Amino acid sequence: MKITHTNLKQGEVKVKLENPDDLWYLSQVIEPEDTIKGKTSRKIKTGNSKSDESSSSEKKILFLSISVEKIEFHEYSGQLRISGPVNEGTEDVPNGSYHTFSIEEGSAITITKKQWPKFQLDRLHEASESKPLKIMICIFDREDVIFALMKKYGYEIVSEFSGNVEKKADGATLKKAGSIGSFYSDIIQQLDDYDKRYSLDSIIIASPAFWKEELLKEMKNDILRKKMHTATCSSVTPNAVDEVLKRQEVQQVLKQDRIAKESNAVESFMLEISKQGLAAYGSSEIKNAIDSGAVENLLVTDFLIQSSRLDGRYKTVEKLMKKAESMQGKITIISSSHEAGKKLDGLGGMGAVLRYKMSY
Repeated sequence: MKITHTNLKQGEVKVKLENPDDLWYLSQVIEPEDTIKGKTSRKIKTGNSKSDESSSSEKKILFLSISVEKIEFHEYSGQLRISGPVNEGTEDVPNGSYHTFSIEEGSAITITKKQWPKFQLDRLHEASESKPLKIMICIFDREDVIFALMKKYGYEIVSEFSGNVEKKADGATLKKAGSIGSFYSDIIQQLDDYDKRYSLDSIIIASPAFWKEELLKEMKNDILRKKMHTATCSSVTPNAVDEVLKRQEVQQVLKQDRIAKESNAVESFMLEISKQGLAAYGSSEIKNAIDSGAVENLLVTDFLIQSSRLDGRYKTVEKLMKKAESMQGKITIISSSHEAGKKLDGLGGMGAVLRYKMSY
């Protein structure tokens, strides 16, 4: 994301989205009652009148401004849609009519707020300073393999397949086409293809037992080998990606990755809960801690933000975040797309790490 203009006295920040991951950041920053403006497309009816049978519609590029009412982010399809009534229209699109901005890579919009909270400005700056992740996780055993591409807001399973290798059953060998060696060759070829497609910086190969070492023996591509890091996992399932992300051997590779930081923040919070230490969860405990200025870091999941916008609770969530920040607390938005975020969602989507222990 590129921040192209800032005028906080007028409440304006203009941004240009440079990659699909920026959509996640923007979905956490734009709120109901904000104003967004920019170029957008809309079907316009042509003809002399609405009843004109010869009339048709054509898509036009317009410059519009809307008052935000609804924000929809579909993570896996990479779609961000922002809807609301038009407040600066055109002859074709009058004020008060509703319009939806479809935000995508390359879009440039101006966001106007009555006041910019620091934690929202921090999100924009984090997005502008971060490079797109170029890390592939490959999880496999002697028969199955899963490839996951790291994203700023989580990860995407890009492919998986099974090898046609020899198996043993009832003490006899079942003869099947192929071998473990050819299966590893297929994995290596797929990694090489992904490396060329995504210009990968790192590749994490993980497996139960010793399969990763066996694959490395088959590796002849020195360029690919230099990008590889090994880890251990207990199974070859999509959930194993979360398991690999928590491994100590992966932390060095992911130390600049937001997901690792979020996971560490949640794990620290969960540790404080387990020892009945410096943690608060549940709406009542969190509110008391914020009001007392005891919150050092307020963790909030993006699922809580999105769901509260839909069910009318967002004003309460927003008030807590702004109050915590006004009391010198840090706000950390946690993606619900990975295991740490799901854990926090299980506790209501919000938790606080405290400066000192509260007596409730």
